[in-house]
Amino acid sequence: MFAYTARRLLQAIPTLLIVITISFFLMRVAPGGPFDGERRLPEEIEQNLRAAYNLDQPLPMQYLNYLWDLLHGDLGPSFKYQDFTVTELILQGLPASLELGLWAIGLALLVGIPIGCLAAVRRNGWVDHAVMATAMTGIAIPNFVIAPVLALVFGVMLGWLPVAGWNEGAWPNLILPVIALGLQQIAYIARMTRGSMIEVLGSQFIRTARAKGLAETRLIVKHALRPSLLPVVSYLGPAIAAVVTGSVVIEQIFGIPGIGRYFVQGALNRDYTLVMGTVVFYGALIMVLNLLVDLVYGWLDPQIRYDD
Repeated sequence: MFAYTARRLLQAIPTLLIVITISFFLMRVAPGGPFDGERRLPEEIEQNLRAAYNLDQPLPMQYLNYLWDLLHGDLGPSFKYQDFTVTELILQGLPASLELGLWAIGLALLVGIPIGCLAAVRRNGWVDHAVMATAMTGIAIPNFVIAPVLALVFGVMLGWLPVAGWNEGAWPNLILPVIALGLQQIAYIARMTRGSMIEVLGSQFIRTARAKGLAETRLIVKHALRPSLLPVVSYLGPAIAAVVTGSVVIEQIFGIPGIGRYFVQGALNRDYTLVMGTVVFYGALIMVLNLLVDLVYGWLDPQIRYDD
């Protein structure tokens, strides 16, 4: 297991390097620059700013300097947020994005897996049709439509919940953004669980267990559920990374100070280091989570082994 983990981490290095390289040069070729604005800076001041941030150097040299700083754990200073480094900004936004994302994933698992199993057990019945119709609706409607509707109904019209603000993660402020962020994940997880469960229920070992007289509930919980969760676990890697690093729309609508808002502002302001830092963090998080997903496979399916 240790050798497999080390090998996967080493394989992730060139992948992350490719992501960094593409992102770096795409940011530079995009129109505009970090010091462009409605009021043009005097030429001398702009030259001094470019020199202070090493933007006056040739592009290949800027790239090598960025990689060198990155090897030392330095994501650089923000061009727009004065007196803040990119690392400080990411660490400021991470707690809110992390809490929001984990609650959303938890809600998706808590609701999506049971209704997916129920739809598979009641296949082609009214329960199955109702669950799949609801799941398709959840997938089809984007969260930038769901979020304002939830805020309008439960925040403005009924006045039950606050429509914006973080308030240090107080639960009334969490409910609406968590639901808005988790609804699509519920739909995806329910569909994957249903499809996988149907396949597992048709397997030979399930037919053998039924022939031995094993109760249906025990058969599903003890024998069918774990192998049915393999596609869900595989999906959770990128899904957790996506929601943890922050849903841009959800954070903007509900006024949540997460990583997603910094990423948007960095892109709009051509804040190269802030955008690059977010991309590096996001890419590294996806790779780590995908590794954890592969390791969990061995627990869910005893047939899967990792050679040391």
